[in-house]
Amino acid sequence: MDPRKEFHPDFDPPHVVDLVNEVISHLAPFSALILTIILVVFFCVRYYLFENFLMRKCYGSRYLNLNEVNRRGFVNHHVAGAAKIVMLVAGAYPFIDVTFGNATMHTRYAGSKIVTLGDVLIVLNQLFIAMYIFELFYRAKLSPIAVAHHIGAIMIAQSSVAMSLNWQHERDATIEFDLCFVWGAFDIVAEFWPHIAIIMYRLYPTDHHILCRIFLFSCITTFAGTVFETVIIMWLFGSLWHRWTLPFKIVTPILHVVFSAAQLWGAKNFHSMWLKQRRLLKEQVSATEHRASHMRESNIRDATNA
Repeated sequence: MDPRKEFHPDFDPPHVVDLVNEVISHLAPFSALILTIILVVFFCVRYYLFENFLMRKCYGSRYLNLNEVNRRGFVNHHVAGAAKIVMLVAGAYPFIDVTFGNATMHTRYAGSKIVTLGDVLIVLNQLFIAMYIFELFYRAKLSPIAVAHHIGAIMIAQSSVAMSLNWQHERDATIEFDLCFVWGAFDIVAEFWPHIAIIMYRLYPTDHHILCRIFLFSCITTFAGTVFETVIIMWLFGSLWHRWTLPFKIVTPILHVVFSAAQLWGAKNFHSMWLKQRRLLKEQVSATEHRASHMRESNIRDATNA
């Protein structure tokens, strides 16, 4: 009897439970070359497209008047946001089909005769890694929590590829690679809105009404995304329990706690920013009402004297 159904006859495990441990993609040995190419593309997009054209064309003085720290952060949010859109559009189909559908890593991608789902996932894995490497090198200022999160994500994502190269002796290789994409998928979706929030904060620092709503929404989505991510990760982790080796049974929950702590820290920061914007909005409304009241009293006095 299937050990997954011994005590739960109606249990319907996700497709990833039945994935065969095999080579993920024939591109895996070239992951370093793929990463190098993507980093070069990041440089060209950042330097030639964003900094020397789009930022100046779209934002003008609002971009040029930013100090160096904020300007680098502003550009990085555009680069990271664009990268996440590419990963979401290109990776949604192969990720869902492999994890919850009926495909394997060697299923052809969208009818292609050459490209497989594993090929696409390997490239997106390196794009994900390149995004965080770029931020670590480019940003002028990063919090210790962000540094720990980025380094952890880079090491785990790249380790999953390294394990796949030795899949004959790594029983967890394929399922670990797929589980990394579950983390990455939530990272892309839940943390996309904060990019928009910070961009708006740099463009409209005095529009407290809009910023108040944006920061509140960012706080809610980041917190809700972390909770939902935890539910999905633990469900998959439990479903795969019979396949994990002992080290991964211990390490995986610890890693998830670390990543969740970083995300909750981000939610806390957005909550603080929301409180600040709400206070500034109240002060702005109070000052406007005070000026209006003063003008009314002045008009009444002028009318009486006349």
